[in-house]
Amino acid sequence: MSFSPTRDRQFKTVLIGDTGVGKTSIRRSYMGKSFSSSHIATLGVDFAQKNVKHKEANVRLAIWDLAGQHSFESVRKHYYQGCHSIIFVYSVIDSTSFINSSRWFVEVSKYLKPLPCVAVLGNKIDLRSTSTATDVVSAKEGEEFSKRFDNKLGIPVVFRETSALTGENIQEIFDEIVGMMLDENPLKYQQSNNLRRMHKL
Repeated sequence: MSFSPTRDRQFKTVLIGDTGVGKTSIRRSYMGKSFSSSHIATLGVDFAQKNVKHKEANVRLAIWDLAGQHSFESVRKHYYQGCHSIIFVYSVIDSTSFINSSRWFVEVSKYLKPLPCVAVLGNKIDLRSTSTATDVVSAKEGEEFSKRFDNKLGIPVVFRETSALTGENIQEIFDEIVGMMLDENPLKYQQSNNLRRMHKL
């Protein structure tokens, strides 16, 4: 695909979150690859690239899938640079991974300022109804978590629940975040946030 300077764009996004939450499966699903039920932890980083059409723009999207183990922070910090969006992933049947989303926000904030637009994904919703775990995360909890960061940081934050197994909301969330990155007036998010703060005074 050839790219023109006016309508064609290149964006970088990173998938982050605890190990085992399904980041690689989400990436594979979006790339049209089959789901694998076996879990092999990403060692360092994995990379994929996809050319997509969004409205009138041709977009080359680079997706970096970063390892979730704490020991890989020294590797991850290099891949945050130049990101146009961050995709945080947790598992809806693992509340620890949900709680750790706050830690992931802290880590990204250390290495990337200002923060770009953000997507928060509650993955593995196909397992919620059959899970025997007592720490299942509800959609309401995910929505409230995302709204807190939207209000606090003044950046666009979108929340979706997904299933890498069935593909539910996978295409939709990437379409949405590509649209957010293409937005020609990102200041409107900051202005909107400032208005919310004024109303709270």
